[in-house]
Amino acid sequence: MFNLHPQLANDCIDVGDFPLSKLLLMNDYQYPWCILVPRVEGITEVFQLEETDQQRLWAESALLSRLLSQEFAADKMNIAALGNVVSQLHVHHVVRYHADAAWPAPVWGRLPAKAHSAVQLRERLQRLREMLPPDFDFAEQL
Repeated sequence: MFNLHPQLANDCIDVGDFPLSKLLLMNDYQYPWCILVPRVEGITEVFQLEETDQQRLWAESALLSRLLSQEFAADKMNIAALGNVVSQLHVHHVVRYHADAAWPAPVWGRLPAKAHSAVQLRERLQRLREMLPPDFDFAEQL
């Protein structure tokens, strides 16, 4: 049975599910920042997934990256699966701008997170709702 790591649950908002992965929104308003977490128990690395799930993760990641880049007019997309703090396999998708607070450095550990206000969160979730495909399985609160 799949369980989301408590740190991810604490730091993120559940947006919903792709066929393989749970989509999370990082609760840091400084960047449009989403995370894909394959709903496969005990996986810490991409190569541990079955080959079909590896392909599915890549397709979901490419789709999410393209949609985020278009919707938020990214200068660059940062995509990474670090796992140094949370070992559960998860893939960050961070929209970056030449003028963002951390540019050109990575966002990890650069600045403290700034949580979304209620208004900012509603707006960001609405933008995600509008950009994601019609068959995306949104979480109940959305």
